[in-house]
Order: sequence, then C-alpha cells, then structure tokens
Amino acid sequence: MTCTVHEFADSLLKGNQDAAWNIVMNEVGHDINRKDVLENLITKAMQYIGELWENDEITVADEHLATSTCEYILVRFDFYMKNIHRFHQIEPRKVMLLCLEKEQHDLGIKMVGQLFEEHGWNTRLLGPNLPLEEAVRFAEKWEPDVIGLSFSIWYHAELLTTYSKALEELPHKPAVIVGGRLLGNYDFSPYVSSRTTLFTSLSDLQEWIKQYSI
Repeated sequence: MTCTVHEFADSLLKGNQDAAWNIVMNEVGHDINRKDVLENLITKAMQYIGELWENDEITVADEHLATSTCEYILVRFDFYMKNIHRFHQIEPRKVMLLCLEKEQHDLGIKMVGQLFEEHGWNTRLLGPNLPLEEAVRFAEKWEPDVIGLSFSIWYHAELLTTYSKALEELPHKPAVIVGGRLLGNYDFSPYVSSRTTLFTSLSDLQEWIKQYSI
C-alpha cells in the first residue's frame, strides 16, 4: 500500500478532498475494513506528512492544509461506515478521549473514537489541549468506563504521569489508556502505573476493545 499511502498524502497536501476520498473508497472496495483504512492508509499518510514537515520539505501551512483535509475525510468516512453498518448500543459502555494539555493534534483520538463506536461504545471526544482539571470534572460527571489520552510530544512525559495518576484515582475507577505516535518508538511504561495501558497501534487497541467488551 506504500504507493497508495503516498498518493493519498499528496491529495491531502493539495487539499484535494475528492481525490483523497476516491482513494479511501477504492481501498474499501478491496474489502479493507475500517481499522485497516485508519491504520494502514490514513495514519501512515499523516506520519509521512509529519516526516516531510520535520525535514523542512513542506511548510506549516502545507501541514495544516493536509490535516484539515484529513479531518474532512475522517468525518465523511465515519458517516459512510455508519450508513452501511448499523452499530447497536444496548446499555453501551462509555469512553472519553482527549489530548493532554498543549497537545494540539487530535486526529488520532478521532480515529480511536471511530473504533470504539464501531464496537457499540458511547464516545465523547474532548479534543486537543484539555487541562487536567477539566478532564477530571467531566469524568466525575459522566463516569466513563475508559479514558483515552493522546500523547505525542516526548517532553510531556511527566505531564502524562500527572494525567494518568489523577484519572486512575477517580472514584468510579475507569480504565486509562494511552496512544500516540511516540509509543511505537519509545518505552513510556515507567511514566505510568500498571493500571494504565499503552497502545502502539490501532490493531492492538481493537483487540483490547473486543476483550473488554466481552
């Protein structure tokens, strides 16, 4: 899928929504499921775009255009999948998803939210840059079964510790999970307790969701 990933990334960088959408539909036409589209096409394309930015091969404006185009594709893809698959919510479990304070990129938690919803979960996306006190306040009121944190800046590791510890100690004892682009390259387990689960891929997360839902 490497050529397709680069083609998709090019469409995002050009802001070409129709071309990007056609690539997604072509993959779906080859019986690629939602998780594979999210993980092997969209995530890899955005990682490639991130590498281009880090190497000064594209500008910040280019990266922002690609991100906004990708957000459009994610919303459209979610709408498409919900129309062809009816997800049943019978006393659904609840998950809230957020980015640590000063973390601005929330595409990852949007994809994670889609996976949870596909398995019947009631999902709340609280977006980027959420202060801990606001996360705690919302969790105390809504009492989610799972709280997912997005973490992608390495010098926020101590902040990750603060968030995970505070959320683990909520009275209703939610499961805390963490994902982000750094987790596949570095071991951040020393920064969290054994009650917080770290995920390096959407594949691992999907298997965890299946087991949790049993």
